Amino acid sequence: MAQAPGSEHGQFVEYPLASASTGPYGIVKGADGALWFTEVHSGRVGRVDVQGRVTSFPLPTPEAGPSIITAGPDGALWFTEQKANRVGRVTMSGEVTEFTLPTPQAGPFGICAGPDGALWFTEMTVHRIGRLTPDGGVTEFLLQAGCYPSFITAGPDGALWFTENQGNRIGRITVDGQVTGYDLPTAKAGPVGITWGPDGALWFVEILADQLGRITTAGNITEYPLLRSGARPHAIVTGADGALWFTQWGSNHLGRMTTSGVVTEYAIPTRKAEPHGITVGPDGALWFAEEAGRIGRFSLP
Repeated sequence: MAQAPGSEHGQFVEYPLASASTGPYGIVKGADGALWFTEVHSGRVGRVDVQGRVTSFPLPTPEAGPSIITAGPDGALWFTEQKANRVGRVTMSGEVTEFTLPTPQAGPFGICAGPDGALWFTEMTVHRIGRLTPDGGVTEFLLQAGCYPSFITAGPDGALWFTENQGNRIGRITVDGQVTGYDLPTAKAGPVGITWGPDGALWFVEILADQLGRITTAGNITEYPLLRSGARPHAIVTGADGALWFTQWGSNHLGRMTTSGVVTEYAIPTRKAEPHGITVGPDGALWFAEEAGRIGRFSLP
């Protein structure tokens, strides 16, 4: 495995929000060509266009704790409300609807659109995977106790793949609820973000081990170390360049890894920016949420 030494250069632009305390967290591209993000501390969902103009929409539940956000099959944005025990939906015009989950204090966190036209999400504190239809119907699937499911993504095999942060596994669930788990080679790796990679495998971050992992649909796992200890990778996405891009929450960098394991990192200009969610924008750039109160954009020269 080859690694690129040192920190490289790229073009960063950062857009401050009205308040540094709003806590931008998850981010995704919307059907309108803008970037939509959650404000975990202020109980709002925000929108920023590619020119950097920001709009923010309050949720009906101010202390909802909106976390991860995804583009839904209906053209709206769907997001988890970890503290309110709900899944929310926001239209392009900012109209918000909330759906309460049947299990109390479920801790909804990760969310993605499934191949079956439903939204699939993780319930961290009750160790379940949830399925929500656009009309609000919820089904829950029980996992192994103590696994703490975190992020979730659709896979190339028509199943949903998710990280088990405390179970130290990668999980797979079919649309009819059949669950399989794959143990990680590194103990206590703390897997978090996961994405469908450009090579037909699933790629994920190991926040406690400072590594990226790759798992094939057959369950074969390879792990790749990052350039530094304390990087604490958090979220991951496939970039327009065919590489994996991820936030390094601990070291204040964006990271890039090729499918052959070559790593490059890029220092975020704002110190202690607390980068979390990351996505590809309509302009091909990487857009990311800085919990310290900014939305960032990054492009290579």
